[in-house]
Amino acid sequence: MAIKNQYLQDVFAGLKKRNADQPEFLQAVEEVLESLEPVVEARPDIQKYGVIERIVEPERIIMFRVSWVDDEGKVQVNRGYRIQFNSAIGPYKGGLRLHPSVNLSILKFLGFEQIFKNSLTTLPIGGGKGGSDFDPKGKSDNEIMRFCQSFMTELEKHIGPDTDVPAGDIGVGSREIGFMYGQYKRLRNDFTGVLTGKAIGSGGSLGRTQATGYGLCYFTDEMLRQNGLDFNGKKVVISGSGNVAIYATQKATELGAKVIAVSDSNGYVVDENGIDYKTLQIIKEQKRDRISTYVNYVPTAKYFEDKDGSKGIWTVPCDIALPCATQNEINKESAEALVKNGVFAVAEGANMPSTPEAIAVFQNAGVLFGPAKAANAGGVATSALEMSQNSARLSWSFEEVDAKLKGIMVNIYKQASEAAERYDMKIAGKLNLVAGANIAGFEKVANAMIWQGVSY
Repeated sequence: MAIKNQYLQDVFAGLKKRNADQPEFLQAVEEVLESLEPVVEARPDIQKYGVIERIVEPERIIMFRVSWVDDEGKVQVNRGYRIQFNSAIGPYKGGLRLHPSVNLSILKFLGFEQIFKNSLTTLPIGGGKGGSDFDPKGKSDNEIMRFCQSFMTELEKHIGPDTDVPAGDIGVGSREIGFMYGQYKRLRNDFTGVLTGKAIGSGGSLGRTQATGYGLCYFTDEMLRQNGLDFNGKKVVISGSGNVAIYATQKATELGAKVIAVSDSNGYVVDENGIDYKTLQIIKEQKRDRISTYVNYVPTAKYFEDKDGSKGIWTVPCDIALPCATQNEINKESAEALVKNGVFAVAEGANMPSTPEAIAVFQNAGVLFGPAKAANAGGVATSALEMSQNSARLSWSFEEVDAKLKGIMVNIYKQASEAAERYDMKIAGKLNLVAGANIAGFEKVANAMIWQGVSY
């Protein structure tokens, strides 16, 4: 599929010229613009007010040096970023990623996706993203603390509870959020909800840790149910073994499925008896160990080394696939292997884990496909619920937060499916939820941008 509308073609051509070295960002924008063609053709005000030209350009890009001292006393230097992409419907909201792969292209793609994902939650939050090429792996707690303090010393100038509220992402868990929050509080001398993912005793929300994985399963369950299916008795393969994968494994199991494989960057484990999420928690959250050690706890499991990341795991036959590792982990070849082995539903727990070619394979084969900006919105939705609790000085129970999360995820499916129906977006007889999610998320933001005036 290619962009056919002349206005969208012209906007994308200009964007490619200015961002030729940013493939991930261009991939994300092209997918959205393809989906928006019927909206642009039905609404001349989109072009009149230059909405597309504006929405593909970040409102602000902040890039800065992060200097810190390692345990040997040597000065180390990393690069920090915050992409404040769009604040039409609320303060910027999006995670901070600490990983050697972090660069402007990846953060712009993530920030752009965040605009629509946040819009779909129906909560008043705009889109942003940030992070650094710092690698927390192998670093001591003191080194991570010194990095986080240096990072926040610059970042705090640009964020606030009504301006920009970062959260965690890859490489940023409770430990890192704590170090950053402590530094922010020291510098600002106030206790506000400026970061989400905080510890429970420091303004954090119950259910936040589980939210993205649980939300992925709630969305998938609704997608299945609306097509006469469910999780019960189904075999599920989940890539990754971090926060999202662990709690997706738990929730899918609770919904009656059997998760038979999980992975990390070195390989994957398969157990036809079902993966135990509590063992995953011990390995990844407590011991911070490799997934290969799973077989030491569960002798019936088999470990397969896979230096190509998660590619091998997609050869494991399953009914439902939940990619929860990283961007572009499922290519055309992997998608074809999944389809050949009988997969009937795929929902994305990571950000943009399927290439455009892989998505086409799934959709043309009639596989139910839940795109990331809809299926993995549970994390940011619960972050927004944490913001609400902080603003009201309240704390909700786990059950209250979980019930709100489930309601939000069911509503996200409803918005995406209704938008796909409204614009008659179907492939192989199935609703095109990629287009539906893009359209539903876009229209809310576009209306706000038009209302606020071109000077915005």
